[in-house]
Amino acid sequence: MSASFREHIVKIMEITQTEKAADILQTSRKTIALTGAGVSTESGIPDFRSAGGLWSRYDPYEYGTIHAFKRDPEKVWQMLAELMKIADAKPNAGHRVMARLEEKGLLKGVITQNIDMLHQKAGSHNVVEFHGAVKTLTCLSCGKQYPNTFVTPENMPPRCMDCESIIKPDVVFFDEQIPNDSLFGAEELMADADVILVAGTSCQVAPASYIPQRLYEQGGRIIELNLEPALEAIASVTLAGGFSEQMEKLERQLH
Repeated sequence: MSASFREHIVKIMEITQTEKAADILQTSRKTIALTGAGVSTESGIPDFRSAGGLWSRYDPYEYGTIHAFKRDPEKVWQMLAELMKIADAKPNAGHRVMARLEEKGLLKGVITQNIDMLHQKAGSHNVVEFHGAVKTLTCLSCGKQYPNTFVTPENMPPRCMDCESIIKPDVVFFDEQIPNDSLFGAEELMADADVILVAGTSCQVAPASYIPQRLYEQGGRIIELNLEPALEAIASVTLAGGFSEQMEKLERQLH
């Protein structure tokens, strides 16, 4: 079999899978999405665990736990100073397609593990930020909240204006509980959902990792979109490739 013929067959298979995914979306009663770090890499935000990610330079147990923050917040802010820069990132084409799917009524909402606010910037409205977001910070001592614009290079680490304690971004550290609002929001989205679009996540971080399996066990269907698919055993459709490219291909198949 020649290389050109193999490429032709692969393209046909890709189109068939994309058409199947489009049909599932258009006949679904309620489709939701679960997204992870892979949907934001095209916006210049490295996966935390990649070669250029934060955890390649900062030990997550030294810098990524709430106990580490409470023990030595000044040290942890060496890492957080870099993390907060993602607030300046711009959404990519894949984010914008998801927003348009919501506008058309084909996507009821997004549960995202990302803290970058890119879904909202792209125009999505019903977004559950499962791990929080960098849009606000809170003083753990007195509870006063601040916008992320409060953080500047001149006030590092940022301190509460009322009690002088070092404040913390409203993101979920490794040993913190998922906020109740996020849990309830995810449960509300999952209720009666019959399709879940899983994009940019290897589904290894609990409890978000349980969401696709739970929907599958309830009789729902899974469309997985990933550079390296992780749910092939239970996914109805697997779209292997970059987030924006695959989302745009999917959109073009919709009627």
